[in-house]
Amino acid sequence: MTANLSETLTLLLIEDDDGDAFLVEELLKEAEAPPRIFWARSLREAKEKLNEHIQCVLVDLTLPDANRLQALEEVLKLAPHAAVLVLTGLRDVHVGVTAVQAGAQDYLVKQDIDARLLARSIRYAMERKRADLTHLALVQAELQAKENARLESALLPGALLRTEAIEHVTRYLPGSGGTLAGDFFDTVQTPDGSVHVVIGDVCGHGPDEAALGVALRIAWRTLVLAGRTDETMLRTLDALLRAERKAPEIFTTLCTATIAPGLGYARMHVVGHPPPVLVRDGHVEVVCDAPSGPPLGIFPDVEWRVIDVPLGEEWTMMLYTDGLIEAAVGEPGGEIGVDGLVELVRAHGDIDLDRLITHVGTLSDDLAVVLLARRRA
Repeated sequence: MTANLSETLTLLLIEDDDGDAFLVEELLKEAEAPPRIFWARSLREAKEKLNEHIQCVLVDLTLPDANRLQALEEVLKLAPHAAVLVLTGLRDVHVGVTAVQAGAQDYLVKQDIDARLLARSIRYAMERKRADLTHLALVQAELQAKENARLESALLPGALLRTEAIEHVTRYLPGSGGTLAGDFFDTVQTPDGSVHVVIGDVCGHGPDEAALGVALRIAWRTLVLAGRTDETMLRTLDALLRAERKAPEIFTTLCTATIAPGLGYARMHVVGHPPPVLVRDGHVEVVCDAPSGPPLGIFPDVEWRVIDVPLGEEWTMMLYTDGLIEAAVGEPGGEIGVDGLVELVRAHGDIDLDRLITHVGTLSDDLAVVLLARRRA
């Protein structure tokens, strides 16, 4: 009866007995699509031939240079992507069961092999391996989602505000890739009534960048609550970034604002970051004289300039990461940019975050936005 292998596989046979190897090769020639077979007589030869192209491995547990499960352990380590079938003798059936428990997809007793059984076992082993890899990917995705949720909650804390005079709205959206990045923000009100806000963006994507963003946010909040809102704060964050980053090319852009207790005046640092958008008495503009200097983590001994911003009696301030201005609008490859963002706000007459985010188009990067607004009594 014809063996049912309908796809051409690349198979590695690890067998030191010439007769057994010949038998396996002859039986597989009867398959509908005979596999490409590579033969290794020892574990040493197998290590030289195992690569990402090998889809299935048949391994004898009585090799001259490996004792029982040692060969299997090496194969599983060297070819985690491949389905593995163990070949065993009648007296070693219990070893075959142990091999399956150790990670093999199945075992075959040499004395019972025929073309139909061999082909079916290979096919079933391939399907089991695919199922195992799919399950592993799902578990990893679930773990990553939980880790992302944990990191995101630390990147995006609740505001520590004690005043109802300021409207406070935040938004965070992941980019099209769905990978968590290092965008972070925070808002704190100190006992003197001042309102402090920060938004930052660690370059890159992934858990390391997100964890670094969490560290910077917590450090910023600690420094603000300790009363260090001047350039000492920036130098401390810069030192922390350099100490904690995984590579010297990682930098962080940052925008901080301290709104005076009377809520009519702000002092800002725009550290290599997109300038905030202001709506004052119906006029829409970006903060002038930005940036204050380069991002954190690039140049040593940097002095960042303070930007003084009069706010008036009624105002709205929007701080955001570059995911907002790099969103695609219009033709493919287009970006909204700072000017386009200002024009959108002018067209809307005010800043409605949900409406604004909907209008900017497809996000290519994470987006974080903090909106603070003071309305006339």
